[in-house]
Amino acid sequence: MSEIDPVLGETERKMSRAVEVLQQDLSGIRTGRASPALLDKVQVEAWGTTQPINAVATISVPEPRLLVIQPWDKGLIGAIEKSIQKSDLGLTPNNDGAVIRLALPQLTEQRRQDLAKQVRKRAEEAKVAVRNCRRDADGGLKKLEKDGKLSQDELRRAVERVQKITDGAVRQVDEVAERKEKEVKEV
Repeated sequence: MSEIDPVLGETERKMSRAVEVLQQDLSGIRTGRASPALLDKVQVEAWGTTQPINAVATISVPEPRLLVIQPWDKGLIGAIEKSIQKSDLGLTPNNDGAVIRLALPQLTEQRRQDLAKQVRKRAEEAKVAVRNCRRDADGGLKKLEKDGKLSQDELRRAVERVQKITDGAVRQVDEVAERKEKEVKEV
């Protein structure tokens, strides 16, 4: 069985990583509620280099529909404002000279539907990644069998274990997507 364990361990790690990536990806989808994670992908030109916004400012959520960005260096307020305007967030920053306020408008029903569709699409991409991990694991196990390191029975049992790991990862993807979809559809 020792030949199988590294393959199963690697498969489990890769599938867990696919679920983590989905969670990070979905955290950037805007819901009706303000979240600092909305700004995770916004990059700011600061001090001669491009950096994530949370590396140059503090982001807080004083109200459910308001983000407040307080730059550590007041000279960056213009650069942060430009970065937010250039991003695909569709938010208009309000700059008072000391902080930037981002008011999140109420989502329309159509926008909620579009976001839910986006969540389902990204979940499906994560499932494809999980299935690709399963395919790679199955290929590795079959190679071990072909090289004479596994019997056919051991191969069958190992493939069944890979399938169980896959089913668990797909379940996790579904749960993450379901939670996010519920959050998006919440009025």
